[in-house]
Amino acid sequence: MNLPPQNDVIERLVAWAEQDDSIRALVLTSSRARDDGTSDLLSDYDVIVAIRDHEAFAHDHGWTSAYGRRLAHWGDEHVVEGSITYFRGVVYEDGTKIDYMLWPEHVLDKVAEAAVLPDNLDVGYRVLVDKDGRTSSWQAPTYRAHIPAKPTAGEYEALVHEFWWDTTYVAKSLWRGELFFAKFALDYDTKFVALRQFLEWKLELSHDWSLRPGSHGRGLERLLPTETWEALAATYVGADSEENWNALLRTITLFRELAIEVGEALGYAYPQDVDDGVTAHITAVRNLPSRDPSVKG
Repeated sequence: MNLPPQNDVIERLVAWAEQDDSIRALVLTSSRARDDGTSDLLSDYDVIVAIRDHEAFAHDHGWTSAYGRRLAHWGDEHVVEGSITYFRGVVYEDGTKIDYMLWPEHVLDKVAEAAVLPDNLDVGYRVLVDKDGRTSSWQAPTYRAHIPAKPTAGEYEALVHEFWWDTTYVAKSLWRGELFFAKFALDYDTKFVALRQFLEWKLELSHDWSLRPGSHGRGLERLLPTETWEALAATYVGADSEENWNALLRTITLFRELAIEVGEALGYAYPQDVDDGVTAHITAVRNLPSRDPSVKG
């Protein structure tokens, strides 16, 4: 793969924005906008495009070919400073991936008036084009966006209960032989949603709630203690039913250790009665006679 240098990509984007009068500003954000070594050759180019008629841009995708030939694209919408904005992500033939965020131009003024920056600017930004000078009074980023907040006692307890709730679906699906759903419940619900949050809270405890672990757990391999990472990695297995039962038990063991550690550090009581009850339930499900595969539902 012969990816173009970052400067070349940015120059092409700036040239495109400069020649289109409807584009009023172009702002690079996220890792490509920071000089902290977190970007690499496969990092996305996250670009805010402030437009006079952003609805027209949102519904006519032809402009996304201005950079080059598209291989794949996807989009959705968000709300920034009370206004609907549109996301249009494109992977190009040269391997470049550009995530365009289409803003109505008045959002530039809303950001200038706001007490704090939106998260997608507070992670870092670099103004590439500003035809009207509307970004000149923007605040400097604090780089604190996406740092996990210290949970309240209620949030802590709710997530513990959510984890244990999810484990019952893993057990039930494994007993039924529904591997596809069992993997969803195990690898997404119990681990990606609940366990990941406790892993991040564990990291924040030793960094005074100032560490940004990365979107969707992408920094966990680098940041977690070796033994914790190895325990997490051991919960990922293939398609064998027995392997997945054992992976569920390893996930429970890791979660229990983390939840107790985080709870003690924050002064929150771990609901051991929930742990004991659901662990017994899962053991009972695993010991049930094998289900007759001819029975549906």
